[in-house]
Amino acid sequence: MKIKLLIALSITLFVARAQEVPTKLSLDQALNYAYAHNNQMVNAAQDVRDAYAQKWVTIASGLPQIDGGLDYQNQLKRPVSLLPGEFFGGEPGTFIPVTFGQKQQVSATATLRQQIFNGSYLVGLQAIKTFIEISALSEIKTKIEVQKAVVNAYTGVLAAQESERIIADNIKQLKATAEETQKMWAQGMVEEEAIEQIQITLANLENQGRNSRRIVIISQQMLNLLLGLELDHRIELTDELAKLAAQELLEPVTEEFVADKNIDYRLVFNLQEQKRLELKLQKSYALPSINTFVNYNSSAFADTFAFTQNQQQWFDSSILGVNINMPLFTSLGNTAKTKRAKIAYLKAQNNLTQTQKQVLLQWEQAQSAWTLAMDNYHTAGQNLKLAERIEQKNQIKFKEGIASGFELREAQLQLYGAQSTYLQAMLDLINAKTALETLTIND
Repeated sequence: MKIKLLIALSITLFVARAQEVPTKLSLDQALNYAYAHNNQMVNAAQDVRDAYAQKWVTIASGLPQIDGGLDYQNQLKRPVSLLPGEFFGGEPGTFIPVTFGQKQQVSATATLRQQIFNGSYLVGLQAIKTFIEISALSEIKTKIEVQKAVVNAYTGVLAAQESERIIADNIKQLKATAEETQKMWAQGMVEEEAIEQIQITLANLENQGRNSRRIVIISQQMLNLLLGLELDHRIELTDELAKLAAQELLEPVTEEFVADKNIDYRLVFNLQEQKRLELKLQKSYALPSINTFVNYNSSAFADTFAFTQNQQQWFDSSILGVNINMPLFTSLGNTAKTKRAKIAYLKAQNNLTQTQKQVLLQWEQAQSAWTLAMDNYHTAGQNLKLAERIEQKNQIKFKEGIASGFELREAQLQLYGAQSTYLQAMLDLINAKTALETLTIND
């Protein structure tokens, strides 16, 4: 019955888990899913929990500690001591062998220790706050990196799918043109070279079509990897690349950029604080440490193992003690370590100043990249419309015998290039906007 219950529970959990796996995702849904299931995000969350666990480890080291022990000894052959013979009326210079104590002994001890003062412990309590803050900031940093990677992968899949569709349409249209050209050649209206030009273009398009299919599969696998899904899991992406690109144009970044709130700056700031505390910790080693302890011991002795019997006699003892330890001379070792800690702190201060300048520069570069991406997006859209009209005109001219097959092929290649450039411009715009937005994320 228990086995059946366990099997039923396992099936229920498996079905529940299967239902959680998405089959359709918008970009926002993909991001939210990645925040919960991406392996890097899961590890970052574990690091935060580990930091809080470390906090209690640090606190507990300064709280009362109790140790207990139980010791049993059976002297299989008790040691012999020699006493002067004159103690027992014998001749001077002679010795009499004797044994002391009983053969078996049991001792139970318990010791309570309490730290009274320790400079390194006080600094450790201050450092744990910084450690937790660094772990939390690292999780935010991981989230930002995951966000950029998921946006890039999601739009990469959309672009690959759109490219595959466009190439398929181009192949379909070119095959229709090839059939018409074949008929025109049969009637002597065009030269055979026109058919050959189309065959060259068609062969290249078919190669691109096969490659685009492979790119779609690889792009989907990359997205699945970031989402924490199986590589072969199929997901329908519900957003459209063109709408995402248009949305980035309509939603400018309005949040004011403050370098001190940037996640990279805050991480380096906390690393500087860590170095400051390490310097303080090194200085604390020159201070005395004071500890106290209380020890309780109970022992019993017997020739046979009778320690569990009620008539067994136990002898108790207890000690209260205080220990003071202060370094007096370390051959300047502590001085050198303190000097190194101070140098590390000064370097951390320099890194913080440098980081502040870098994040300001990154903001300027990201703004410039976004502006350029918007300009390229608009230009690519206009060029695509022009390339479509040029190709259509050359189609008409070719059918009327005004344009050659070579001129038609040039117009077609120009159109295909404009289509590819427009897709890339949309990707660049979305990624540039994402890079700009993530610079302002701080929580």
